[in-house]
Amino acid sequence: MTQDISLHGIHVPLITPFTRTGDVASEALEALAHQMLDEGATGLVALGTTAETAALDGAERELVTDVCARVCRERGAVLTVGAGASGTRAAEAALRRLAHRPEVRAALVTVPPFVRPGVEGVVAHFARLAEASPVPLVVYHIPYRTGQPLDAATLRRLGRLPGVAGVKYAAGGIDQDTVALLGDLPDSFAVLAGDDLYLSPMLALGAAGGIPASAHLAPGRYAELAAAWRAGDVPRARALGHALAALSAAAFREPNPAVVKGVLHARGRIPTPDVRLPLLPASAGAVSEALKRLDELERPDISRIG
Repeated sequence: MTQDISLHGIHVPLITPFTRTGDVASEALEALAHQMLDEGATGLVALGTTAETAALDGAERELVTDVCARVCRERGAVLTVGAGASGTRAAEAALRRLAHRPEVRAALVTVPPFVRPGVEGVVAHFARLAEASPVPLVVYHIPYRTGQPLDAATLRRLGRLPGVAGVKYAAGGIDQDTVALLGDLPDSFAVLAGDDLYLSPMLALGAAGGIPASAHLAPGRYAELAAAWRAGDVPRARALGHALAALSAAAFREPNPAVVKGVLHARGRIPTPDVRLPLLPASAGAVSEALKRLDELERPDISRIG
């Protein structure tokens, strides 16, 4: 790894829209990517969980990455690409495939899911990957999916590895380890909030930004939230944070990204609300609740939201 990167702000983990025949709707994806950047996102994340990456075949993954790379090249935006795997060799291979894409600035790599290799195994895994990767790594810490908890001391060890630029922190809440980590970060190691519901308090505690799926629905408001905390505008940040937490809760009422897709379709942003099995489309009630929260966010005076 030879490239440095400064991570901050809102990075939108793009969905993969589908056509009525079930193909990737590449034109809709490109338009959505531009919209996210137009409204203030710092960067895009391709092939994350929200993209339904596990349900895409190899050609579809390449297509999604091509579209996102083209947009980020045109806009000068940060592109992060998901490249994790349960095995170290498979993850190395995924990372090496990024070498021919100069637009990719970082790779989002999960703690190995299902394997539960223990702390020392996790550290060895990321040390090997950082050596092999053509771009800096963002560790995806999501223990309720991987089954592998990591405390603040372990995350600091990962943050000190050459080639590890940050962590997407999605521990399912804010606890003592969260506070300890944010209170004593390694140099040039960024924490990006990964649980949408806790984005605002994570920013208040010192997170550099976030990777929130619900930012698809109001990218400008999420960018405004990050800017408010960065500027120390606490009243504005608190009001926005509470309103966006309500939107996030509605967006995750059913398995992600079903509700997000339902709302984007209702707003005419994507051609269908479809997700691929084993996911199911969002219920009408869940989409209606998210649309209601979104309408509230679009009021001129955000402080009146209750």
